Amino acid sequence: MQENIRNFSIIAHVDHGKSTLADRLLELTGTIDPKKMIPQFLDSMDLEREKGITIKLKAIRMNYNFEGKDYILNLVDTPGHVDFSYEVSRSLEAVEGTVLLVDATQGIQAQTLANLELALGRSPLGRSPTGEPKKRLKIIPVINKIDSPIAKVEESVEELSNLLNVMPDEIIKISAKDGTNVLQVLEAVIKQVPPPPYFGSKPGIDPNAFRALIFDSEYDSFKGVIAFVRVVDGEISVNEKINLMATDTNAEVKELGYLNPDFSAQKKLLAGDIGYIATGIKEPGRVHAGDTIKKLIGVGHLQPLLGYQEPKPMVFASLYPENPDDFDVLKVALSKLKLNDPALVFEQEMKEALGRGFNCGFLGTLHIEIISERLQREFGLNLVISTPSVVYKVFDQKGKEIIIHSASDWPNQSTIKNMEEPWVSLEVIAPSAQMGKLMEILKSLKGNYVDTNYLSPERAIIVFETPLRGIIANLYEKIKTASQGYASMNYKMLGYRPAKLVKLEILIAGQKEEAFSKIVAEDEAYLEGKRVVEKLKDVLPPQMFSVALQAAIGGKIIARETIRAYMKDVAGYLYGGDVTRKNKLREKQKKGKKLMKQKGKVNVPTKAFLEVFRA
Repeated sequence: MQENIRNFSIIAHVDHGKSTLADRLLELTGTIDPKKMIPQFLDSMDLEREKGITIKLKAIRMNYNFEGKDYILNLVDTPGHVDFSYEVSRSLEAVEGTVLLVDATQGIQAQTLANLELALGRSPLGRSPTGEPKKRLKIIPVINKIDSPIAKVEESVEELSNLLNVMPDEIIKISAKDGTNVLQVLEAVIKQVPPPPYFGSKPGIDPNAFRALIFDSEYDSFKGVIAFVRVVDGEISVNEKINLMATDTNAEVKELGYLNPDFSAQKKLLAGDIGYIATGIKEPGRVHAGDTIKKLIGVGHLQPLLGYQEPKPMVFASLYPENPDDFDVLKVALSKLKLNDPALVFEQEMKEALGRGFNCGFLGTLHIEIISERLQREFGLNLVISTPSVVYKVFDQKGKEIIIHSASDWPNQSTIKNMEEPWVSLEVIAPSAQMGKLMEILKSLKGNYVDTNYLSPERAIIVFETPLRGIIANLYEKIKTASQGYASMNYKMLGYRPAKLVKLEILIAGQKEEAFSKIVAEDEAYLEGKRVVEKLKDVLPPQMFSVALQAAIGGKIIARETIRAYMKDVAGYLYGGDVTRKNKLREKQKKGKKLMKQKGKVNVPTKAFLEVFRA
């Protein structure tokens, strides 16, 4: 049976047609009832459909008869955006081959190259926790959207041929939209992708030598944590006792089966299968992507599978519930989201102005957007989200390293000997004619130009080294706008380099508001401080006394705005007569406001935080 299994994925740059190609494959194999078929079938979240992108990897089992043989085709669909590269790496570890899809109207893009690196095992994400390269997958090159009037088929074929070092006639040219030549892709998967190998004992010889790799999971209130697995060795049946090796957690298989597309319960899973196991575990933190499931009663000592290299959050932001009573709801929600998003990390923090919340680590700004929207839609939470920041390193006078996730972690400036910030290698792919505009944008990042390589006479790759903080400040949108939508970007971590940074503090009526504090480059502090206090002046409501808005560094004020006091005409009810009485009332008002200013405190509404963080 194992010889007739094909496990494969589809990888591509965002919007190159992965989900549409998956739709056609589901139709060709008769996996989905035509009456139930909808576009982007595997994109089950409303958020995915609205944004037109795949966010979560999805697995589905298809059956197909080819040349008189019945085949099982397990497809794992993947995201294409740079923030979800970790999703791609997890899906690739569960398969033996992948379809590399390229849009004929755009050619090779940044995530095409990044995902290819993952498939070849050359990316850090595509390596084991010990650093060994992972298995090399069979790559099937495919050009999509050949039906488009602006398709550059021959140019795309030439680029892909040179990239993969294959002959042009080995590249399949399709239209996933109308189904042209999609059957060729299906047959290529069967012919070229190898069946799952036997890593341990063969099924039927020693079924207790069972190992399965967890590549994803979700939570069900009745079944507990449901682990999505690739069975590597042996077999497993319902009601058998299992052990999750990383957390040493024991459980009982409540249910297992295939994904086609809904849960299809079966009696057992065999080596080579991709399916699910309902564990009954009610604590989400005990189930991790990359963990190995074995039988509680097995055969001798089984080594855990290589798993995945732990994703490192690159961007941090604080999440606070608008309603303080929702803190526990937020805590549970984050735990459940982390089940199928291992890249999400969080720890509790407390700020006077906002109450209890969580400092969260993400892979990028889109990742932040997706998580916050899921928290709102799936759990009904309204959130205050701080300005995203990267992870800095500070060294004190004794050389001790301090990791800085947020401005609240920043030590006294006088105790700092030196500091470092993360740098990335940025790759921008764009038409050659637009390189001038893009270079101007890249130079503003205060990084280093490295090289320009040409994919063809019309398209080039700019390589630039720059601080990560410049990447998260809407760089993607700026590049897209400057190139009229034709440019794409990808970045890789280079490590940490020396930096000149300061903690920018915001004072409202003389009181520090820690929630507004942020770490900025020393030469950008004045402009950023001026921007924040000007924004606060616009969004804070007037008080009965004048309010000073100040930006400061180490106690030195670098920018200031003032909200004028709300004035009431206290003498307005007096008509005619001696003006002395009116003046006495106004003087009394003045003294009252001065007293309020000395003792008063400005309560910053949640809306103000939202406005400043979004600006």
